[in-house]
Amino acid sequence: MSIEQTQGFDTLKIHAGYQPDEHQGSIQVPIYQTTAFDIGSPERADRLIRFEEFGLLYTRVGNPTLAALEFRTAALDGGVAAVAVASGMAAVSYALLAAGEGGHVIAATQIYGGTYDAYKKIYPSLGVQIDLVHDVNDLDAISKLIRKETKAIFIETISNPINVIADLQAIADLAHKNGLPLIVDNTLATPYLLRPFEYGADIVVYSATKALSGHGSIIGGLIVENGKFDWLAGRHPQFEKPVFTFGNRNVVETFPLFPFTARVRTHYLALLGASLSPFDAYLILQGIETLSERLKKQSESAQTIAEYLSLHPQVSWVSYPSLPGNKYKALADKYLPRGAGGVFAFGFNGSEEEIYKFINSLKLFAYHANLGDARSLIINSPKTTHHELSPEEKQSAGIPPETIRLSIGLEDVNDLIADLKQGFEAVGR
Repeated sequence: MSIEQTQGFDTLKIHAGYQPDEHQGSIQVPIYQTTAFDIGSPERADRLIRFEEFGLLYTRVGNPTLAALEFRTAALDGGVAAVAVASGMAAVSYALLAAGEGGHVIAATQIYGGTYDAYKKIYPSLGVQIDLVHDVNDLDAISKLIRKETKAIFIETISNPINVIADLQAIADLAHKNGLPLIVDNTLATPYLLRPFEYGADIVVYSATKALSGHGSIIGGLIVENGKFDWLAGRHPQFEKPVFTFGNRNVVETFPLFPFTARVRTHYLALLGASLSPFDAYLILQGIETLSERLKKQSESAQTIAEYLSLHPQVSWVSYPSLPGNKYKALADKYLPRGAGGVFAFGFNGSEEEIYKFINSLKLFAYHANLGDARSLIINSPKTTHHELSPEEKQSAGIPPETIRLSIGLEDVNDLIADLKQGFEAVGR
């Protein structure tokens, strides 16, 4: 099915990638809860296995429910193809392994704690060396890390939890000047707030667990490709090698329109097996249908709450990028005109004991490690989502001990402010 790019975002989020008349007229995407698909004949099996014909064999690598989700996400991002996987960490891992195989990746320290931990524990043992840059927008520092073994640059568009905004266009220009793809984690922004391909990114990854699904009910991830990067330019020999199962063609010859996502699907998803279930894909599709409405309200509420906190005596700093005077205000105006999202951090002006008392006193904000939920959430990131980082690494990532992260939900903003207010008052008592 071709992706219809001429339609508006809010039309695509409901209709892209699905035709009811191809599924018994069902208005909703059906849940194809099946392990395998009838092949029909040995002759057709031969064609499918050699990729001379495209079709479904086994749900681990392809399923109609997942296909609708993949097409829809690619359409929202302005991409050409996507792969759905079992978690956001699987999406990050497969993207970095597929691009960085046998080489070196430059990555930012301002990133989700689990990803940072994987830099140290996982990728070196799998043949991918990670070099870290302490300021994602320091182009000179990035340039100095590029060497002949470098395979990609990996960043977050809005960092978790401090809301560093990456200068996508400048970083993409630097990457392409050196023959490198730019891979971005766009989880916090989602394609509603920011479409990274429009600013030069080549691969986008998501934790669909967060705002894409938006209801705290599933774990999932997505990898999206724009189909424009030249994988045969010399830095990525893994894309040049003939593959026996492709009829001794390389992946670009076999899948010229979407070689990256094809390689992720046929190598990493097929052989490592982090498959998303059809039911979870269905729930993500349900969440995407209300993505615009949720992100718009969450961004507006976050702005209001950030302004409230910025004036509170028990708050030492607020890291919401659209606040006047914020270091990233100009980049937020450029890349996030629809709003800066519903997630941000602030510094609690008090002791660890007082931080605990504040969190324990809240009634509406739930103490969850998730974000992007319809419910408002709170977490002390240095002790939880980024606990894997040493004190020096937390300092490098800009996450001081007093950091508290909020994920603003869909409740009445006045009720949320009242809850924070009574929490501060409880500490004072």
